[in-house]
Amino acid sequence: MHFFITGGTGFLGRHLVAELLARGDQVTVFARDFETAKKALSDHVNLIADVSQAGDDIDVVINLAGEPIIDKRWSKKRKQVLIDSRIETTKAIVEWMAGVEKKPKAFISGSAIGYYGNYPENIYLTEADRPRYCFASELCKQWEAEALKAEALGVRVCVVRTGVVLDKNAGALQRMWLPFSMGLGGRVASGYQWLSWIHRQDMINALIFMVDNTTISGAVNATAPEPVNYNVFTKAFARALKRPAFFPMPAFVLRLMLGEAAQLLIDGQRVVPKKLLDSGFEFTFKTIDQALGAIVNE
Repeated sequence: MHFFITGGTGFLGRHLVAELLARGDQVTVFARDFETAKKALSDHVNLIADVSQAGDDIDVVINLAGEPIIDKRWSKKRKQVLIDSRIETTKAIVEWMAGVEKKPKAFISGSAIGYYGNYPENIYLTEADRPRYCFASELCKQWEAEALKAEALGVRVCVVRTGVVLDKNAGALQRMWLPFSMGLGGRVASGYQWLSWIHRQDMINALIFMVDNTTISGAVNATAPEPVNYNVFTKAFARALKRPAFFPMPAFVLRLMLGEAAQLLIDGQRVVPKKLLDSGFEFTFKTIDQALGAIVNE
């Protein structure tokens, strides 16, 4: 199959591209910075500088574009960057689809569990649950709505509500690695808030599963089947590293560092991947101990 991927130079995109090439697929990647893309990706990848250049022989689109949501404080300017980096790229993809004669068979488009908003309660959230208002929720709702416009073109659409992707070299775990490896990690905020996570390899496998399983459409939670609270997570991480975890990160410090964005960490969400499980997807890493043990021993 011929895949068109946005966000292909991100840490998740790079691994996805490598997986697709390994199984014999053809891959085209939209990249604004060709030099960075050439360093990050295989020579077998076709690079394009504009979505409209994707051509009319694409079988599947996987849209992973978007600036990291929790790396910086949410100033008014930063919020607009977060919106534009998701909505504008997704809009351009749908417009390109509308203009080509041969439509892709599937459009797998990113979203996030931030869609649900802040849920400090011990409530299991499935794809059927309604969101609570916050900036992250509104952002994801707009993002998903833009992607779902492709359904009117006859394209099967999945909007992937991704949890915290665990990887040694990127994301939340990378930022936590140094303090925890030095024995300086510990509880985050109350420690009782939920963390809905997924191992990087299961995330890649889930994306490919959505491509190959044509019965899946609409919202899909991409999280491990066993979310944990932060107390369990930090203890598991320290145990995997064979280090103590005595130094807490209080909620007020998170608010000083991240402002409004800190609420995603302080409240959390208990999200489960009902649609993936009902469709027969098998997770390699079902528990946090399995995932962190494998990552530490990579």
